[in-house]
Amino acid sequence: MTDRTQYAEHGSFSRHAGGTRFMGVMAYLIAGACLLPMVAVAITALTGGTETISHLMQTVLPRYTLTTLALVAMVAAGTFALGVGAAWLVTMTRFPGVRLFEIALVLPLAFPAYVLAYAYTHLLDHAGIVQSTLRAVAGWGPRDYWFPEIRSLPGAAVMLILVLYPYVYLLARAAFIQQSATAFLAARALGRTAWGAFFRVSLPMARPAIAAGVLLAVMETIADFGTVAYFGVQTFATGIYTAWFSMADRAAAAQLALFLLGFALLLAVTERIQRGKARYHEAGKRHTRMPPEELSGMAAAAAFVLCAVPVALGFLIPAIALFNMGLGSEQNLLSHRYLGFIRNSLILASTAAVVTVAAAICIGFYQRLQPGRRSAMAAYVARLGYAVPGGVIAVGLLVPFAAFDNALDAWMRQTFGISTGLLLTGSIWLLIGAYMVRFLASAIGAYEGGQSMVHANMDAAARSLGHSPLATLRRVHLPILTPSLLTALLIVFVDVMKELPATLIMRPFNFDTLAVQAYRLASDERLEGAAVPSLVIVAVGLVPVILICRQVGRR
Repeated sequence: MTDRTQYAEHGSFSRHAGGTRFMGVMAYLIAGACLLPMVAVAITALTGGTETISHLMQTVLPRYTLTTLALVAMVAAGTFALGVGAAWLVTMTRFPGVRLFEIALVLPLAFPAYVLAYAYTHLLDHAGIVQSTLRAVAGWGPRDYWFPEIRSLPGAAVMLILVLYPYVYLLARAAFIQQSATAFLAARALGRTAWGAFFRVSLPMARPAIAAGVLLAVMETIADFGTVAYFGVQTFATGIYTAWFSMADRAAAAQLALFLLGFALLLAVTERIQRGKARYHEAGKRHTRMPPEELSGMAAAAAFVLCAVPVALGFLIPAIALFNMGLGSEQNLLSHRYLGFIRNSLILASTAAVVTVAAAICIGFYQRLQPGRRSAMAAYVARLGYAVPGGVIAVGLLVPFAAFDNALDAWMRQTFGISTGLLLTGSIWLLIGAYMVRFLASAIGAYEGGQSMVHANMDAAARSLGHSPLATLRRVHLPILTPSLLTALLIVFVDVMKELPATLIMRPFNFDTLAVQAYRLASDERLEGAAVPSLVIVAVGLVPVILICRQVGRR
């Protein structure tokens, strides 16, 4: 029997129905806010002409579909293998450097994928350091050797895997930490090997969190624009931007966005069916942490190498490359201008993280209070924004709010002779709303991954003691969910620091961020200058990465 079934059978908080209604209203408002930009884009698509989209279907649309599917498959497999493998090694084994790797394995999360692409292009392209050195040492000509092409579909997949596997690692590690040793040791007592017990017991118990992490990585992949555009890989995201900006056909861009939304729906349905309604709990009264296995010899060396490779490829090597690129730059980090970029980035990232996680709690806890189709649909709608490119969300919000601002301004002018200007359009709060829509799925995934550890009997006990739903959330759920909520804060904070399209379109006047500055310099082919704000994004993102990982590790 699942949590939600048990919870429904115990009955709702009848004496405190106000708390349930409040959570329901908040959940529906949040879902409506997430649905608004998609509806605006859909209306634009359905009211536009069909000439351009017909041409695209006959020419590049099949290529967009196949390339996107291939990219998704490679990224899903890569992030699963790296994330789950690393999480198991640092949580369930002990080898030299394991404490360092607990934190170091998350460091690539601070890197935008497009910045990683810049760094590796600087290193591995035909004119890059590696190939130039090979030609100089071996005396080869340009046609005398073969070298993997970095600007390719596999190259883009590798860039995305290296920066997205921490999603799976963080959620899988939190799930492994919360697991008790009882089931695993029982499997070993029944004759299972350590690997057999892992695949038959530990991995299925962590499946909700792992599935959420892989889904986040896949949705980030289909929405990525910077990496695939820089490498010349044609996906739905590049097609949307081509139609929107190069062809100046917003209807065609919106129609392509609908294809992307359909793909996101398919992914979400597949993940939900695969995960089902399963919840896993420790049946015993005590939670016994599994004693880690001490590795030695070749096993310890192999574990060290397996953990070191993603850290080196996803953080150390590109960081060194960017540092060298920025040495000759004229950018001054201590200038008043750059301090303003840092301040603006921190304000946006921290505010958006708190707002988004609070929204995820409302969605997730309402599902707990009122399991059923309506609450499930609210959560389902709230997840969809993660698959939509940030630029499309930005336009989907700007269109209705600009219409509202203009209508209000016209009414105020006519009635009172006062111009209100643009109250919402171009404000920081509308931009934060776009971030919430874009990254709410990641926060919900982290919340649900931890909520699977909250047994329905805990809710029944709180209800028998007279606690209201909000009191139960505050006193029972939130303390247990602390690792998952901290993980959600980390994911949203770093994602906002790296977000580019929505920030470019919706930022208030003269409110530039580090990501915007890096984009401007890279657009001017000033990669040395772009390396400076890119490194600052990484450095600022490292602080919450380290602090939150240390907190999660203490659980």
